[in-house]
Amino acid sequence: MTVRPGDVADLLAPLVAFRRDIHAHPELGFHEHRTSARIAEALTELGLEVHTAIGGTGVVGVLRNGGSDRKIALRADMDALPIQEQTDLPYASRNQGAFHGCGHDGHVAMLLGAARHLVRTRRFDGTVSFIFQPAEEGLGGARAMIEAGLFEQCPADQVFALHNWPDLPLGEIATRPGPIMAAADKFEIQLVGRGAHAAMPHQTPDALLAAAQLVSQLNTIVSRCTPPQASAVLSVTQVHGGHSHNVIPAEVRLVGTVRSFDGAVQDAIEAALRRMCGGVAASFGLACEVAYTRYYPATVNDPEAAAQALQAAERCGATALLAPEPAFTSEDFAFMLQARRGAYLWLGQAGEGESVPLHHPGYDFNDAAIPVGVAWHTAIVEQQLSA
Repeated sequence: MTVRPGDVADLLAPLVAFRRDIHAHPELGFHEHRTSARIAEALTELGLEVHTAIGGTGVVGVLRNGGSDRKIALRADMDALPIQEQTDLPYASRNQGAFHGCGHDGHVAMLLGAARHLVRTRRFDGTVSFIFQPAEEGLGGARAMIEAGLFEQCPADQVFALHNWPDLPLGEIATRPGPIMAAADKFEIQLVGRGAHAAMPHQTPDALLAAAQLVSQLNTIVSRCTPPQASAVLSVTQVHGGHSHNVIPAEVRLVGTVRSFDGAVQDAIEAALRRMCGGVAASFGLACEVAYTRYYPATVNDPEAAAQALQAAERCGATALLAPEPAFTSEDFAFMLQARRGAYLWLGQAGEGESVPLHHPGYDFNDAAIPVGVAWHTAIVEQQLSA
């Protein structure tokens, strides 16, 4: 039997209400106390086995049916962004400087909806773990849950997750085998001189001029230090230095990010960056410190699991698409895919008119995508744990 979005229409109103309540009360990574409490309460009401405080504020609901020892896990992230909302919605954020600008409130609602539907239908044989993960936005909540024993407490053969995607029309679901999201690295470069009066530049190494030269050189790394067929992006995003118009600053700090899909490319870029920093600093007579952090690995789908995810999309009536290329954004679900086989996919949510992108202060999750997400989560469970 195939589940369709229309089969869960009766769940839509309470799920929308739940989603909008979370939207109005967003919480940043590892501080999702109200959110996780509401989720735990909802899972308990469904009669699930509930685990709380995994990796901080993580919550898992476990549903068993039949006698099979097969196990599947589904994950939704639940943290907000440190952005001030600018939507004027009646359910806009009430928490200053916190905002569900990435749709995690919608992800929570969809996974809760799937739990509710699977509890009442029970058309599967095995165990389902519904993972509600904290701190996806750059803080590594997935890694924290794994290190806290997530898959020991709630074993899984496979793990799946979806993310709303404003670039795809509502009703479309896309994924691909292999890399689907990039590894994310952060670099901070500190150039240190002595500082001097701007009228006497000969008295100090010029850290600001060195920084300007370094920005230009760093932007040649991808084109000149990595293979032409490799995919990578390096962006300098911050320059800090100086406090007065007539003083050459003693220190200048550069900050930026690197995105790539291959470990060898990561290594080459980091080595080139350190080499350039050392060379520029030496040529100007400056000291230089480089902090290079690889905080998220690439999100790499198991090919078989990716195909199964698309098969489930077809089963639930969505338009299943093979994504032609990965995205350069990053995702800490990568840690879960390193621990268990599985796949990550994109759920279209764009309606008519111009779509507001993720992480924009005017973004809002499209509630019309909720039944599609509920249907897909249900379909992947019924498919992988077929009775």
